[in-house]
Amino acid sequence: MRRLATMVIAVVGLAATAATAEPPAAAFFGAAAAPSSGPAAAIGGHARGCLAGAVELHADGPGFQAMRPGRDRRFAHPALVAFVERLAARLRAEGHPGLLVGDLAQPRGGPMAGGHRSHQSGLDADIWYLPAPPHRLRTAERETLSAVPLVRPDTLELEAARFRDFDTARVLRTTASDPAVARIFVHPVVKRALCRRADGERDWLGKLRPWWGHDHHFHVRLACPEGDHACVDQAPPPAGDGCDDTLAWWFTEEPWAPSDAAPPAPLALADLPARCRALVAAD
Repeated sequence: MRRLATMVIAVVGLAATAATAEPPAAAFFGAAAAPSSGPAAAIGGHARGCLAGAVELHADGPGFQAMRPGRDRRFAHPALVAFVERLAARLRAEGHPGLLVGDLAQPRGGPMAGGHRSHQSGLDADIWYLPAPPHRLRTAERETLSAVPLVRPDTLELEAARFRDFDTARVLRTTASDPAVARIFVHPVVKRALCRRADGERDWLGKLRPWWGHDHHFHVRLACPEGDHACVDQAPPPAGDGCDDTLAWWFTEEPWAPSDAAPPAPLALADLPARCRALVAAD
């Protein structure tokens, strides 16, 4: 298929060379234009894995529209596609105008050339805070429409009107209530706002994990589907609502201090499970 098989043969032939001489795994997975055949399987972990038998999320569905089609990252494990459709339908029934769905995964998952270190096993989805407009977006609009942040630039302050107008608290609570969801990454400012506003049952807040970025979108991560024995789950979040000292740390100087550490080296095929290395050579 295209140049993919030739590239894999070249890498195998150079197996004795140092890993740094091998092309990054993202080059192989980025070259895969279609999912592999056979049953769906999430292989490895979210940041060190791949995806067999992916399905593609429709560009539009009841309650959602998919964004950035040119990125070709609308593929996922069937469990994630079902979740997106389920969440969109539930929110639509509650009166939400619709979700704008960002990146899922590449046709065979795996590392991407830019933008993410996760989204590799087909179980991660980015969903914009900005609700969908009342009309069906044209392709050009999907490529150029900007996501809107919930945090004021260069501050740790909430854009309170947007937070309210986007119905953020209800969207995130509904998302977290789905039993397939393992965690949701949000900006620390968004987490703090929810901790301050939530009343009644609060355990759902524990699924919301503060992380750098995520001011324009939230990142949903599903647990490994039942029966996907090659899938590696992340450890579950700690018990409780997470509105404690671990959240307070994000509002100190330490998380935002410049770092002299070198960026991590790109993953090579040898860094991935053996099934992933075989997957990019599959027809």
